[in-house]
Amino acid sequence: MTETEQPQHTAHHSTQPPQTAPSMPVAELVEARLAETVLSEPVKVLLKDALGEGEAEGPSSVGRIHLASVAVTGFRGIGPRTWLNLSPRPGVNLVVGRNGSGKSSIAEGIETAFTGTNMRWHGLHASRSSNWRNLHLEDGAKPEIEVKLAIEGDTGRSTLTRTWESEDFGGSQAEFKRPGHGRVPLDQVAWKQAMADYRPFLSYVDLDRMISGKPSEMYDAIATILGLRHLSAADSRLRAEEKALDDAAKTAKAEVPELLDALYALEDDERAVHALLAIDTPGSPDFDTVEALVAGLPADTDEGLLAELRVAAAVQGPDMEQVAAAMAGLRKALADTEDVRGTSAEDAHQRADLLARALAHNDRHPDERSCPVCEADRVLDGEWAARAAAQIAVLRQEAKAADDAHSALRSAVRVLQDLVHRPQRIPTALTDPWDAWAACRTVSDPGELVGRAHEAAGTLTDACAAVRENATRELEKRDERWRRLVTRLAGWAERARAAKESDPRLRDIRRARAWIKALSTELRERRMEGFADQSQLIWEKLRQESNIDLNGVSLRGSEKATVRKLVMDVSVDGQDASALGVMSQGELHSLALSLFLPRAVTADSPFGFIVVDDPVQSMDPAKVNGLAQVLHELGKHRQVVVFTHDTRLQRAFTSQELPVTVFEVERGKSSKVHVKPVTDPVRQAIGDARALASTKNLPEAARTHVLPSLCRIALENAFLEAAWVQHHRSGGSERDLHAAVADADKLMKMAALAFFGDIGRTDDVYRELRTRCGPRAVDLLKQCQNGAHATGARIADAHHFVDEIEDLAQKVRTAGVTK
Repeated sequence: MTETEQPQHTAHHSTQPPQTAPSMPVAELVEARLAETVLSEPVKVLLKDALGEGEAEGPSSVGRIHLASVAVTGFRGIGPRTWLNLSPRPGVNLVVGRNGSGKSSIAEGIETAFTGTNMRWHGLHASRSSNWRNLHLEDGAKPEIEVKLAIEGDTGRSTLTRTWESEDFGGSQAEFKRPGHGRVPLDQVAWKQAMADYRPFLSYVDLDRMISGKPSEMYDAIATILGLRHLSAADSRLRAEEKALDDAAKTAKAEVPELLDALYALEDDERAVHALLAIDTPGSPDFDTVEALVAGLPADTDEGLLAELRVAAAVQGPDMEQVAAAMAGLRKALADTEDVRGTSAEDAHQRADLLARALAHNDRHPDERSCPVCEADRVLDGEWAARAAAQIAVLRQEAKAADDAHSALRSAVRVLQDLVHRPQRIPTALTDPWDAWAACRTVSDPGELVGRAHEAAGTLTDACAAVRENATRELEKRDERWRRLVTRLAGWAERARAAKESDPRLRDIRRARAWIKALSTELRERRMEGFADQSQLIWEKLRQESNIDLNGVSLRGSEKATVRKLVMDVSVDGQDASALGVMSQGELHSLALSLFLPRAVTADSPFGFIVVDDPVQSMDPAKVNGLAQVLHELGKHRQVVVFTHDTRLQRAFTSQELPVTVFEVERGKSSKVHVKPVTDPVRQAIGDARALASTKNLPEAARTHVLPSLCRIALENAFLEAAWVQHHRSGGSERDLHAAVADADKLMKMAALAFFGDIGRTDDVYRELRTRCGPRAVDLLKQCQNGAHATGARIADAHHFVDEIEDLAQKVRTAGVTK
């Protein structure tokens, strides 16, 4: 059995070899390995995310699930409600009864409650499942199966209920109620996948199908127990992302040749040239440049034909309205100047200037009285100066019109010349007309300026319009070709940049997958080896007098392979042979059990129970004894419920002194089925002690040593049951409990474990025993202990002693349940 717990301690010590098991469930092992690995943190994060995804939804089990009871109403051979009450802990339970007693209906009821179907009916005629409803169901009552469950860590019981509203067997409804989690449909409970992987139900028909199934089905049935679905699912998620990233990178790379060809076709377009250089950059494309080109941003260099076309398309000549207005102003100023030229206003200006110079001369030469022009004597006196100054004022007023005309002319020239400009960059075709227009700034003659400016402005305006039109047309043609390409370029740039940026993640994913692959290979080999070893151990116990050796069990192929099968290496008297060809039916069923039992008790299964129906058929008596040993070993770690009509299995437990709880199923009229307990490990030890006490002429040694030893076994099993119930409810690890049980090698330690969960508190046992079970309990416990000493125990009345021990054992068991 591939379980992690230590063997359970009982009074009936097995002579079988100890079991081997993996150290922990796969999920815990993976977590531990991941914590200690030297992988980079991004890879660890990837692994944690991949391993954490896809977990089952719904209320999850805190710990393993055990059966507390099953109640069946109106199903198969059961009419009125029938109960089977179990102790929800590891141990073997036999449910016995003759054929037709209703025991298989209980077994099928448990499976149907969990799964909604029954594997025994698969592939059979519809009539087998159409008569599932019991005919003796009371009026108004509905078929129902109710299973009470003990979930590790829960203080109360959970309830799984399946009901039917119609005659359709497949139309049932199931709900699950768990303390603190409410009531939900069974489909939302977290063990759905586990039920497929670690199905804890096995019938006689299932045994046959396990061996006779398709090779791939046999492979899958065993492969699931390796517990690697968690790793496989994580690898699948990583593989899907790796493929997506890898495909994206390949797609972007595959686009490059055609994209380059398209860009080469536009080699006269600077944008295409820049894009070519950016894409073909050694090492990695220059995505910033490509994206800038896509966005229409100018390139780093503003040269080339495209730049010239943009300049030409944007060129603007003189503003002809402003030029026309300036020229009109200049012409008017010229006309006004001509109007005053040669008039009295012009002459007054000249005469005023002459008189002003004469007065200036007179001011410089005050002693001169003669006129320097006509030499007339004594004419430039003071009286003359006064008359001259007055005359100058009159003449200046008359000359103002001429001054204003000349000033307006100068202003008009400046206005026109100020309109003349030459941009820093002009198309080559506009050089001459623009030079002619620019030369107007140097023309000083207003009349000449009017003529040249008019001609130069008009010529330049027409030339600019022609150049602009041609450039715009050419740009539109080029932009149309570019637009057709730029969409492809933009898409490629987005995909290629994303692929480039995902390179580190892609590398991390591949490292993560390599880690998973290495760990999966290691665990698959290790777990398959452990599974094969357990199958061989079980076969060795079941083969009993068979000359067939099971040399090994292996998986050939892989989970994703089309051809995959389970290989069973057997030999007959040392000669290799085919298992299916040489084994009898009983041997084949024994082999099927060898394969099923390790699968049902793997450490990763949440089910703490297995239900086996009719496993004894076709087995000879020797194999039945071996089966009892196998089930006993299995019962150390699992709650085993076996339904059988064959009394040989019960005798095999009794004859080999293996502890077992036995229930008997009896069928009355109208499908009234009753289940009554016959014995259990405590009652079994009490029964043995009572039989010994009833022996006539009981030897003294038997009274003082054997009788208290049998009673000690009863108390030991009672303490063990109480300890298990308390530990289970506290949510403690089963591995910890089994380790503690293995260390509880004395009765006082077992009592301390039951009362306190700590084998070290033996000093407190007597006090607690008095409190819970009364003062007489301590004396009884001591007498059971004394039976192992040389002096033995002093027992006056053997029957009364056994009665007291039975009462004490029941109190201990009750205390474990009600605490």
